[in-house]
Amino acid sequence: MAVEIITREDLNEFRSLLLSDLKEIVNAKEKQQKQWLKSSEVRKLLNISPGTLQNFRINGTLTYTKIGGTMYYAYNDLEKIMECNKVNALPTLFK
Repeated sequence: MAVEIITREDLNEFRSLLLSDLKEIVNAKEKQQKQWLKSSEVRKLLNISPGTLQNFRINGTLTYTKIGGTMYYAYNDLEKIMECNKVNALPTLFK
């Protein structure tokens, strides 16, 4: 039975490799946003009720695609709506 000695340098190299691998995994997951979201995902993301989501569909605020009985919403459309409805904070409130 052979005995291997692990040095501090070996551990530091392993740590560096492990951290770089973890960073790659985290960055890949962030870039991997779904293109289409179901109603439940949209409600959870925007923290709104089913009735509010239905009102958004009815008044044309939010576009959707219906396949069978399932409604899908484009993630890009949600980002655009959030950006268009952004209200800038007044700087005087934070002084």
